[in-house]
Amino acid sequence: MSFLEKQFKLTERHTDVKTEIWAGITTFMTMAYIIFVNPDIVSKTGMPFDAVMAATCISAAVSCFMMAFMANYPIALASGMGLNAFFTFSVVLNPAMGTTWQMALAAVFIEGIIFIILTLTRLRETIVNTIPRSLKLGIASGIGLFIAFVGLQSAGIVVANSATLVTVGNLKEAAPLLALAGFVLMGVFQCLGVTGGILLGILAVTGAGFALGMVQMPESFVSAPPSLAPIFLQFDFSKVWDIGFWVVVFTFFFVDFFDTVGTLVGLCARSGLLDEKGHIAQAKGALMADAVGTVVGAMCGTTTVTSYIESASGIAQGGRTGLTAIVTGILFLAALFFAPVAKIIPGYATAPALIIVGVYMMMGLRDIDYDDWTELIPSVLAIFVMPLTYSIAQGIEFGIVSYVALKVLSGRHKDVSYVMIGLSIIFILKEYLL
Repeated sequence: MSFLEKQFKLTERHTDVKTEIWAGITTFMTMAYIIFVNPDIVSKTGMPFDAVMAATCISAAVSCFMMAFMANYPIALASGMGLNAFFTFSVVLNPAMGTTWQMALAAVFIEGIIFIILTLTRLRETIVNTIPRSLKLGIASGIGLFIAFVGLQSAGIVVANSATLVTVGNLKEAAPLLALAGFVLMGVFQCLGVTGGILLGILAVTGAGFALGMVQMPESFVSAPPSLAPIFLQFDFSKVWDIGFWVVVFTFFFVDFFDTVGTLVGLCARSGLLDEKGHIAQAKGALMADAVGTVVGAMCGTTTVTSYIESASGIAQGGRTGLTAIVTGILFLAALFFAPVAKIIPGYATAPALIIVGVYMMMGLRDIDYDDWTELIPSVLAIFVMPLTYSIAQGIEFGIVSYVALKVLSGRHKDVSYVMIGLSIIFILKEYLL
């Protein structure tokens, strides 16, 4: 029996090496946009683009390898969309927070350590059942709307306005027009089921920018991997006793927690990897890969690592084992040698990808219970508040507090867990007494 057969149980899962390799390539193509988009978002904090790109690739590769060997799942991981936006805009660039990127990385690191502890004690699987499903859907959708809003701003399609706060930008300019064209192109690719449609759209818009003289080609497309030195282990724990710091930690924790669990359940169900009770058979290993990946990512200098729903593309290609994740991880490492290509990708090329990913994340809207006002109002409130306050944390707070208030005041207090009540009290104290 070969090592690959013994390690990944290929025959048992009705697959082979060739199928797994193609599945890994497919998964990489559909999520490779993160190599460009994550540094583009996070570098706005003052962190070097090249170093963040290297951290993105390395943490993704390590996480994919751990998913392969600890859970044997065809699921890839990388810095999470939404979480990187929260890191940049709601934490570091928010004057009210007074947080540097070094402090924010410290919060991500602590979140990862908490995840490891919870995973070892199996509390992570237990806690997920205490947060209502409607709020999980609302929060995920709100993050999607927030990401799309960031993309629209980055493209210049939506701009600030003193009278109405926001308005449509100058669509006669080349950058917004190229971004709109890129969005339409990516949408068409998704409709046609084109593998790697988001990545192809980014490259197409970049090519159009080059043709119009808006993008300068690098002297070389291949180079030595960027250095991690400027951001490696750059932690600042000076605010660890500040309640605001722990609100940031909790928000990273909360969003990553449910994003990962929801992604795992959905992907495992689609690939036939749930047990007879509908549970994730290797949940502990899969969740540990995510937790350790977050710690490694913070050490390298990037935001929270999470499982990617784009792994569904590789699963659809036939991927059924960790070998798919191994191939994806190897390709992330190979991408380190193409840093010059990543640097020329303009913001108006990655902006459409943010909008498309936002659409992905809002698909959960269809599963919200629209007939129960105590479930609907908190979910929709979280969705509204996130983009309008430019804060994912505020959206989560409004959602949880309103959920508890509506349930209790309408006589349905039995629907509310003690965890939810405790969280509401913490959020209220934070806003009015701290």
